[in-house]
Amino acid sequence: MKSYTDITQSKKLAEILPVESADMYYYTVNGDWEWYETPNVIERRDDLEEHAMPAWSLATLLDYLAKKDCFPEITYTGTCYLMDVNFYDDEEGKLLHPIHFIRTEGKSLVDACVEMILKYGNLIIN
Repeated sequence: MKSYTDITQSKKLAEILPVESADMYYYTVNGDWEWYETPNVIERRDDLEEHAMPAWSLATLLDYLAKKDCFPEITYTGTCYLMDVNFYDDEEGKLLHPIHFIRTEGKSLVDACVEMILKYGNLIIN
């Protein structure tokens, strides 16, 4: 079971999420930009040095979504994970727009979380 972001996902998330939100990191091989396959857990903040790429565990991705008041309904179809979120825009308790429905899918729950953050980042990050 995939339990953390891969290199490609980590690079994309590093562009929009605060580095401090990462709980793991990929390290380069001999300082080159070729990455080790498995990330390390961050034990100290200085683990993220210049030759490291932040990475996120599934637990941290779900926690990040929850802190942004994004509580997805998760369904496993047998072949993929669907992540659905319903929300509305409100200002001082006034309904401004109809309820929105957001759906992402992925082969793993990590993939679905990353897609939710990337695809709808402006809505849930800000």
